[in-house]
Amino acid sequence: MTLNRRIFMGTGAAAMASLSAPSVLAEGHDKPSVVVVGGGAGGATVARYLAKDSKGEIDVTLIEPSRTYFTCFFSNLYLGGFKEMDDLGHTYGTLAAKYGINVIHDWAVEVDRGGKTVTLAGGAKLPYDKLVLSPGIDFVDGAVEGWSVESQNAMPHAYKGGSQTELLKAQIAAMPEGGTFAMVAPPNPYRCPPGPYERVSMVAHTLKETNPSAKIIIADPKDKFSKQSLFQEGWGKHYAGMVDWIGSDFGGGNVSVDPVAMTVTIDGEETKVDACNVIPAMKAGRIAELAGVTEGNWAPVNAADMSTKADADVYVLGDAANQGDMPKSGFSANSQAKVCANAVRGALTGSKVFPAKFSNTCWSLIDTDDGVKVGATYEATEEKIAKVDGFISATGEDSATRKATYEESEGWYAGITADMFG
Repeated sequence: MTLNRRIFMGTGAAAMASLSAPSVLAEGHDKPSVVVVGGGAGGATVARYLAKDSKGEIDVTLIEPSRTYFTCFFSNLYLGGFKEMDDLGHTYGTLAAKYGINVIHDWAVEVDRGGKTVTLAGGAKLPYDKLVLSPGIDFVDGAVEGWSVESQNAMPHAYKGGSQTELLKAQIAAMPEGGTFAMVAPPNPYRCPPGPYERVSMVAHTLKETNPSAKIIIADPKDKFSKQSLFQEGWGKHYAGMVDWIGSDFGGGNVSVDPVAMTVTIDGEETKVDACNVIPAMKAGRIAELAGVTEGNWAPVNAADMSTKADADVYVLGDAANQGDMPKSGFSANSQAKVCANAVRGALTGSKVFPAKFSNTCWSLIDTDDGVKVGATYEATEEKIAKVDGFISATGEDSATRKATYEESEGWYAGITADMFG
């Protein structure tokens, strides 16, 4: 499956085309109101489609603390020197000016589901008829022994776009000749991108040019990972002898770190490191838990419309959702947002609702023009979002195919960011 910006945007538009119907107004409001928390691939997309397709019939408010949103997808390419940080930054002016979305830069700190309000850190209380939560991820406390969010300046996670990514790049650049970079990889499920193994590839690409005798150690609690054969083939081809992956069979899950001493201990063996990327176990962003719609680390949702199992008027998108077979990717969140927007608009205005269909592709860059991908299509069942079919790059592909795959990812990035931010 090959995507470019035109096809990506056209597919989204076709999926959301619908027949208008008389508005069904919620009690106590001039017109229905939807509050969206989180301005990433899920939240920005659902806000834009709700505003665009309802043609003013729905009041849409988007809550996002960051005035400039830096995408996690493609942030690894910044570490590899293929992108600048400015390439990853996007603002919300078009959503406000063109689509009439009320964009508020603040933190949502409380959800009263009974009273149907969202309270902001600044004190404002916003009423809603439907609430969409797309808060991304937070980290599980104590997931990596010796590490906490207070340690993130010494050992960055770089799993939320922006300053953490810049910090990690600076620490890689400051490594001494022949130094050691360590990564503590996360258990499943985790946000991807920024994928840990693409990140290793991009760090290796940088070190090969600037510090070729450096070493990379990956401590991994898993016994296998997505696109493993493709990455390991690429590491052997481009970065021979540089990357050492230690899976669970060899103690990769028995890890502790000391951010002060800058040491990583794997299965009892302590190693002094010069830079360390700790990616802890993840959970749904805090506001989902505060809203009372999580079960364990994630928020269970209904596949047909992304509404939560706990409350039919609250929806959860993207990384925070426990939805079934889809990975926690930006592509997935964008796909889920379009289904959600169609369902919410139908519920509030009586417009036609189409059967839910989803898709995802995850691209990874291993070295210059050496791109690989994996993807699938999905459908909604009673139990979950279920995979229908899939595809993956093959080992041993020729250089022209790999270059075309990377170029396809560039087209997708242009398409999805336009789809999100207008």
